[in-house]
Formats: sequence, C-alpha cells, structure tokens
Amino acid sequence: MSTQTPLDLQAAHRHFSAACFNQAWELMDKTDRTPEEDEQMIRLSLASHYHWTQRPDCTPGKESIAYWQTSRIYVLLRQPDNARRYAEKSLAASRADGEAPFLMSYACEALARAAAAAGNHTLRDDYLAQARQYAQKVTDPEDQKALLADLETVLRQT
Repeated sequence: MSTQTPLDLQAAHRHFSAACFNQAWELMDKTDRTPEEDEQMIRLSLASHYHWTQRPDCTPGKESIAYWQTSRIYVLLRQPDNARRYAEKSLAASRADGEAPFLMSYACEALARAAAAAGNHTLRDDYLAQARQYAQKVTDPEDQKALLADLETVLRQT
C-alpha cells in the first residue's frame, strides 16, 4: 500500500504559475545578473506561462501578461526580435480578451520597448503614443499612475 499523498495538479499549477512569475521578476530587478541567471529568467517566465495554460482560470488576459513578461525579459537581454515576437503575442492576447485598456496599454508598452531595443525610435514613439491613449482609459487611478510611470521608463531605456 502506497503512503504517498496524491499530487493536486491544480494546486501545483496555481503555485508554480505565480511562483515562477515572481522569481523571474526578482531576477529582472537584479542589476548584476550572471549569464546563468539570464537563462533562468527565460525558463521561469516560460514555465509560469505554461502553468497558467494548465489552469481552468487561464484567460487571454493572463496570457497577455505572461507574454508581456517574456518580452520584457528579452529586452533586458538585448534580444529585440524575441522581445517583439512576445510583445506581438501580448497584443494579440489582449485583443482576444476584449481590448481592456490596461492590458492593451502594457502590450503597446512591450512593443515600444522592443522597438527601442532594436533602435527604431520612430516605432517606439508610435507605440508609446498608443500606450498612452489606452492608459487614459484605465479607470483605476493607481493602475493608471503606475502604468504611466512605466511608460516613462521606456524613454530612459534607450
């Protein structure tokens, strides 16, 4: 007779979707990452996204956030093509979720960062303008304030 407790897969997916996202974010905030930590950021972000897709409460909006984080990581790693690819996925998922202004603004922010990383300041500015338009439609004042502050950091990135 087995004494092992059966694994609750849904609980595991809930745990790892959040834990991997947060661990990736901790590495994103770190200014002196090692090459191994850079690789770990990618693995954690993709693992978080995978675990979200296994949850019954996964929505296109949740996927938009997952794609956004991965895009942001690729910007940090100076891989503009990968950053753009995931930013485009974030935008598509945001559209599939009903074009919520918060999600749309952050998807445009990701596209602006990817364009900036590629050295395309015209496209960066176009996406920033779109992101600001969506940000003006965000109804929660705290969310809007944080979003607008994040948008300002795009200009400092380049």
